[in-house]
Amino acid sequence: MPEKVYLPVFSEAATEALLRLPRRRQQRVLALAHQLSARPHIRSDYRLPDDSGRAIDYLAVDDYVFAYWIDDAVREVRIIEIEDAS
Repeated sequence: MPEKVYLPVFSEAATEALLRLPRRRQQRVLALAHQLSARPHIRSDYRLPDDSGRAIDYLAVDDYVFAYWIDDAVREVRIIEIEDAS
């Protein structure tokens, strides 16, 4: 059974990181975010708890590290940080 459609949702910090990138890199990060939301339950590289105890997944893709958590109730991938790992 295919996974249901999830949407990427960017936190303020992730949005600010995205807007600091050159246009071409912004487009690449957005494409990667949509790929992640297409397969949200892919195994991440590692998982750490945030201050509230929520598990935050970290996934390195190309030159970026995405920090995110999955909100299954509303089918969203909550991207809270984007780091340039190049």
